[in-house]
Amino acid sequence: QSQLVESGGGLVQSGGSLRLSCAATGISINHYTIGWFRQAPGKEREGVADITGSGADIKYVDSVKGRFTISRDNAKRTVYLKMNDPKFGNTAVYYCAIRSSSRDRPDLRSDDFASWGQGTLITVSS
Repeated sequence: QSQLVESGGGLVQSGGSLRLSCAATGISINHYTIGWFRQAPGKEREGVADITGSGADIKYVDSVKGRFTISRDNAKRTVYLKMNDPKFGNTAVYYCAIRSSSRDRPDLRSDDFASWGQGTLITVSS
């Protein structure tokens, strides 16, 4: 059974750094676009970044540009999200998922993705 498993969450101070991992099991992700999303308490799930299978195309939500970096290691079947200078408002559960839709929309939409992981909680302290 294929699945994605997020890890690397925890407590981080605002201004610090943290790296999340999204590991795939039971599936080769070489040709899949993988996205990172987050959901803060009481809010809708928000797209953070995605990366194509080759890593050639990357998209970020404006609020994290210049601070977060998405990358991947297909040999390890893992996609990463390096968070530099997370803000207090970035506290959320972070999820990864596989793009399942070919719709070309400018923003990252959760309904274009499937096979969600269970999420990993990031708590940003001030």
